[in-house]
Amino acid sequence: MAEAVVADETHQTAATPMRTVVVASAAGTAFEWYDFFIFGTLASLISRNFFANLTDTAGLIAALALFGAGFAFRPLGALVFGRMGDKVGRKGAFLITVTMMGGATFAIGLLPTYQQAGMIGPVLLITLRILQGLALGGEYGGAAIYVAEHAPANRRAEYTGWIQTSAAFGLVGALLVILATRTIVGEEAFAAWGWRVPFLVSAGLLAISIFMRLKLSESPSFRRLKEAGEQTKAPFAEAFGRWSNLKIVLLVLLAFMFAQGAVWYTAFFYIQVFMERFVRIDPKTVNGLMIAATIVSAPLYVFFAWLSDRVGRKWVMWFGMTLALVAYFPAFQGLSKMGNPAIAEAQAASPVVVIADPATCSLQFDPVGKATFATSCDIAKSTLANAGISYENREALPGYPARVLIGETEVVSIEGAGLPPAELKAAKAKVEADIKAALTANGYPDKADPERANILGVFAILMVFVIAATALYGPMAAALVELFPTRIRYTALSLPYHIGTGWVGGFVPFTAFAIVTATGDIYSGLWYPFVFTAISVVVTLFFLPETKGRSID
Repeated sequence: MAEAVVADETHQTAATPMRTVVVASAAGTAFEWYDFFIFGTLASLISRNFFANLTDTAGLIAALALFGAGFAFRPLGALVFGRMGDKVGRKGAFLITVTMMGGATFAIGLLPTYQQAGMIGPVLLITLRILQGLALGGEYGGAAIYVAEHAPANRRAEYTGWIQTSAAFGLVGALLVILATRTIVGEEAFAAWGWRVPFLVSAGLLAISIFMRLKLSESPSFRRLKEAGEQTKAPFAEAFGRWSNLKIVLLVLLAFMFAQGAVWYTAFFYIQVFMERFVRIDPKTVNGLMIAATIVSAPLYVFFAWLSDRVGRKWVMWFGMTLALVAYFPAFQGLSKMGNPAIAEAQAASPVVVIADPATCSLQFDPVGKATFATSCDIAKSTLANAGISYENREALPGYPARVLIGETEVVSIEGAGLPPAELKAAKAKVEADIKAALTANGYPDKADPERANILGVFAILMVFVIAATALYGPMAAALVELFPTRIRYTALSLPYHIGTGWVGGFVPFTAFAIVTATGDIYSGLWYPFVFTAISVVVTLFFLPETKGRSID
């Protein structure tokens, strides 16, 4: 990397060397992504420790929803810190965000669990998760803009590509710390207390982040704007109250932020849930695969960003989102066949059917844990969902208990509505034991057989999504910065970015899993990312302008 930006006149006033700008910005962002990702990776353990009063299915959904809650507050953080960044300066805004994120993450590692303190633990967890979302809402925009406003025009995407790759470094760091802790303390200790270690490690990362960012000066573009007294006094009114700016915000959201959220979080999060929950691959193997895929992804962000400096942002991003759109369903079906061929064979030879009165079947979603899901249909479906088994729904006559057909084997569920808690628990245990015995008898494996699994094939499928995600995400920071004027860039850029990644992307694991439990089809959850990606493919193709080479001053 160049030591200073000397490519054109507009950047000769930069007070901070370009290498320092990129390293400090990308490293701080990587540390924040680390903080955020360890929560998503440990969702199943979080559900056990903080949602112990829920069923397994509801507990996992609640944990995934809490993961999404951090994303839900990101647009608010984008508004708060975007306003600060446009009125006061870029540096101060993202120095505050990294401090908030690190402090909240460290505190999660100290929280009492549900068993230790009852509802106090989950309430504090939700509060800290919201603080994480607010902080991350202000982080990305500040870092991307700061680097772009220092970079020469002909290398803008290449330099901002390092901000994009920071997500990979953060995810790799999270996965490595989790894997190392699991290996050192063992699975039993990790489930009991070792899960806290990755959260507590963030204290050291926070100190490094603050030290590096304190060395930065204000960006040249904002400094010139401030010296001229032309910085915005009302960023919200300018960004969203003027149609000339609002239409760009909407275009960005529809053209590539919908796809960004859907593709990236499917590629790096929902795919983990799918492999562990439905394909039944060992969690350590899944972690290893994801670490390898994420390491490979790191240079690809910079490569596709570099490529967009030469051929343009639009077509590189369009290639990425279109590749994901085409791959969703066949690729995930391939994951099942390659990762656990025995379960695919059993599904073909002995399909599972749930025959029940639809009026007795619930959505199986209760994050507050107040519903009992006690009907015979609910008991049968929750057991199959927990086992990661696809099933067909058939309607039964009213008044009859739900039945589960597994090949030629029939298991009659028990109607638990109205039973005392102890009897209901016993009834659920009996149905679960009967269904699991029938699944085993019909060739359904409890776990994927590593001897039969085609791990190279699974990794190849992961790489399809890695290429799609990096081609879409690599040039994105440069495109975002080039679309918005300096006066309102932080505010206007951050909001659509965090609606796309926060509201669309953050809820991919939660929504897709909930759809699966409702329909019985393990692939049905893919319709959620598919629809959002399809919208972006069309809008980008017909409406997104090329921004390569635009002046950002």
